[in-house]
Amino acid sequence: MILRIIHKIALISLIIFLFVSCNSDKKKALKTKEQNKIGSLYRLQPLEKELPDISKAKKNQLRYKIEKFYQKIYAPNKFSGSILVAKNGHIIYEKYVGKANFEKKEPITAETPLHIASMSKVFTATAILLLVDSKKITLDQKVNTIITDFPYDNITIRQLLNHRTGLRNYSYFTENKLVWNKRETLTNSYLVSLMKVHNINLEFNPDSRFSYCNTNYAILALILEKITKMDYRTAMKKLIFEPLNMKNTYVFDLKKDADTASQSYKGNLVRYPFNHLDDIYGDKNIYSTPRDVLKFDMATYSPAFLNKNLLKEVYKGYSYESRGIRNYGLGIRMLEWEDGKKLFYHNGWWHGNTSAYVKLKDEKVTLICISNKYTRCTYKLKVLSSLFGDYPFKLETKDEVLE
Repeated sequence: MILRIIHKIALISLIIFLFVSCNSDKKKALKTKEQNKIGSLYRLQPLEKELPDISKAKKNQLRYKIEKFYQKIYAPNKFSGSILVAKNGHIIYEKYVGKANFEKKEPITAETPLHIASMSKVFTATAILLLVDSKKITLDQKVNTIITDFPYDNITIRQLLNHRTGLRNYSYFTENKLVWNKRETLTNSYLVSLMKVHNINLEFNPDSRFSYCNTNYAILALILEKITKMDYRTAMKKLIFEPLNMKNTYVFDLKKDADTASQSYKGNLVRYPFNHLDDIYGDKNIYSTPRDVLKFDMATYSPAFLNKNLLKEVYKGYSYESRGIRNYGLGIRMLEWEDGKKLFYHNGWWHGNTSAYVKLKDEKVTLICISNKYTRCTYKLKVLSSLFGDYPFKLETKDEVLE
């Protein structure tokens, strides 16, 4: 009798074990299938073939001129950061100077991630465009069809990307003590409810004009999370950073990274303290290196990047209300001259961190500068474009800084 009971218990245990194992395997299979689906639909791909390098003599000639430019513009300002110049993905010039942490005397190296500030918008836009290309969303889809609590009826994803929404900057409307207590850390998840509960009005009707606004990209980060069902940090890692082997790139987390991340300084080396806005992402908060940004830039030339029609939408200007050469595409700034020549770029500034990413599409040239000690010299980087094509800048003069 006792033996029969023991056998029955053992049999029941075996059945339970097999049932649990089977379910576990099914869950793993579904998870793997979903990960593969995400990979095939969204992820960036590196170029299949390496583009040709320039001659050694030409490279030495360019290095000499770039170094001369550095000594004239950056060295006098005691630059702290990193600079890289490349053509066809091949590095011509790079320099790493200063300290990631001046108090601890930690040097900046090729592997040191620095805060790229608003250059982060280029990456956020790319993730969104990958979703558009995979038909998960559309450019002219209304935001409130994805984020149901979003309190504005006529704002679209395209308008978030090109800064034509009329949304108010979150850093301004949260200055009101009745809206937000600065002793608390603001995160993306609060933004929509704050705008709704406090009736934050639009500054102008959507698509009536351009106005650069960080709120647009903080909302795009929420859309990315909603569609991918991943938090922004994971989504960016899975969609962009890991596929391109950007090993030294990550999205800052105030709770985890405050002590280990490179620090931000004023011009006199006084460190900027973190504040209540330092955990908002999408518009900022990506840390990266020039070499990693170069990997990303080259991937955008891959035929697998975006379909041709969508690519045209990205690199065209949307705002011609005011005369001038400045314009904005979908996640990228541009200078447009009357002869049809275009220069694409994005600058950044957060606390003492400044950054510049310049993309010369016609010449496949990449210019990158990131600084963790405040200086406007970072934005002078675009002057180097005259070394590679017919761009109206002169190395000998102090050209106007275009932000």
